[in-house]
Amino acid sequence: MLLLKILFWTSVIALFHSYIFYPVLLQILSIFKKPNQLIYQEEENLPAVSILMAAYNEEKVIAEKIESIFRTTYPKQKIQLIIGSDNSSDQTNEIIRNFCKTYFQIELEEFKSRKGKSTIVNELYKKAKGDILIVTDANVIFEPGSIYELVKHFKNEKIALVDSNMINKGLKKEGISVQEKTYIKAEVSIKNAESKLWGCMMGPFGGCYALRKNFFSEIPPDFLVDDFYINMKVLEKGGKCINEKKALVLEDVSNDLPEEFRRKVRIATGNFQNLFSFFHLLFKFNAISFCFFSHKVLRWLGPLLIITAYVSSLLLVQIEFYKWIFILQSFFYSIPFLDFLLKKINIHVVILRFVTHLLAMNVALLFGMLRFFQGVESGVWNPTRRHQ
Repeated sequence: MLLLKILFWTSVIALFHSYIFYPVLLQILSIFKKPNQLIYQEEENLPAVSILMAAYNEEKVIAEKIESIFRTTYPKQKIQLIIGSDNSSDQTNEIIRNFCKTYFQIELEEFKSRKGKSTIVNELYKKAKGDILIVTDANVIFEPGSIYELVKHFKNEKIALVDSNMINKGLKKEGISVQEKTYIKAEVSIKNAESKLWGCMMGPFGGCYALRKNFFSEIPPDFLVDDFYINMKVLEKGGKCINEKKALVLEDVSNDLPEEFRRKVRIATGNFQNLFSFFHLLFKFNAISFCFFSHKVLRWLGPLLIITAYVSSLLLVQIEFYKWIFILQSFFYSIPFLDFLLKKINIHVVILRFVTHLLAMNVALLFGMLRFFQGVESGVWNPTRRHQ
């Protein structure tokens, strides 16, 4: 009985710590903390940047993306845009070639077989001439100040990686876009607080972030989450990683649950690749290990914690308190089925959809964990369907 109670409360406290206690603690501690103040002014001699972008069959978004880059306020002569087309079979290459006639800053590298984002970024890095790299995705659209807001922090020699602030568009009540946007907004808030407190943000959004070229680490070719790997390597080398809320970029938020579930399974698989690569950092007992454990590791182990809490309360059901806890959990886990039935008759209850979204993320984490232990042989994957 005692062991079951310990398992139950350990699981519950761990879940609450990652999802509630840790974010609240960060917000309290960071109230009076100022972000980095040592920045480039726009009129100063700004560093040259090399923008690295892997693209696979992005004909729907690639033109808008390229146009957004050259509409920014950053000096055009200091921009190098290197695009690696991952054996695209649509009109992606042709669209890029047409832009090359207008902008001499664009370099197109055509790969004749699928390589995956990690391998392509590794190859593009070798051709980068700028001291600052910006790694970005084809569907992430820059705002006029995006590049400057990312780069301005590199005047501070301690800062080695700067993340953007992803603003989502295309919200629809019928799917999960509202819930996904809320989740991303909460993540930005957590990462921004980690930045201000210790400069150890736990992973940028892979769609757009900047880093010093000399802090780049080659990504293992089979890795599925390259941005977190690069971020942790920067921290490992002693650089600071921060989030800049003013570095706005736009992305069409995911709305289709099955499509987003597929994406989150891939990300979850990559998360466990990173967990085993950087497991040693948990034993540094510093700010990095505290953030890594609280923000990521406990979150990634969430499915196991949920199962442990549920099963242990079931085995303790003869005790009145745990009987009601078990009943409440059972009701909570049945909400996605109720949400599904209501959706069938075109009724969309926001709070129910949040529960569906949360539980779907944890099921995806479980699937990703199982896929990781089965072995990952390739870093090649298909991008999420655009404009859902």
